[in-house]
Amino acid sequence: MRHREAGETGSQAVLAAPGARDSRLTSGRRVGDAELERSAMANAALILAAGASSRFGGSPKALLPVDERTAVRRIAEVALAEGASPVVVVIGALRGPIAHELRGLPVELVEAENWYEGRTASIQAGVRALPEEHDLLFWPVDHPFVTERTVGTLFALKERDLLGTWFIPTYQGRGGHPVLWRACVRTALLELRTDAPVRSLLPELGPQVRRFSVDDPGVLENVDDPEQFRAAHQAWRAREGV
Repeated sequence: MRHREAGETGSQAVLAAPGARDSRLTSGRRVGDAELERSAMANAALILAAGASSRFGGSPKALLPVDERTAVRRIAEVALAEGASPVVVVIGALRGPIAHELRGLPVELVEAENWYEGRTASIQAGVRALPEEHDLLFWPVDHPFVTERTVGTLFALKERDLLGTWFIPTYQGRGGHPVLWRACVRTALLELRTDAPVRSLLPELGPQVRRFSVDDPGVLENVDDPEQFRAAHQAWRAREGV
């Protein structure tokens, strides 16, 4: 998979450093406490911004204004501020303007050449570009109003709960985004059909799925169309006192 840094110009490719295969998947053995601790500290982020934004007339949803920042830049800056590394942004249909917007940030851009096959195809492109031993924060660009505290809570909960593999924030009983996947979910994600939703993996994980309540309506605010964006933006501004 070809990808480059956000500030890069030209055609130079930047290859993600390969990581060792997650030992939790090797012969079904359990890892020791020290290995679990190291794994708990390794948090990557995958920001999904590969769609065509058809409901916005082809204008990139990632570039919607969130006050002084765009949606994709705010998400990337929050992920970086909370310690995620590396941070990968998956681009596809509208790659040019999104890459331009992220200039100067220490993020990697991954082009999902088959983005049109569905969201899972773009997720898989991002997963392949990330170190195999890293746990993964998955953050779609259409959820730009999530608080920094929610992201920090995801990371902290994962460090405390070593049996959970898929962490889902909820607000008023409904699950939202971003979610956090342990590295051991990677293989199942990559084996999905590109037209199959990632949530189809939830039943087989059963009790390893963790849902936890947050005081953050942003986890549910999915800006699928201009009307939804205006309503969510107005509500976010009111919460933030802007």
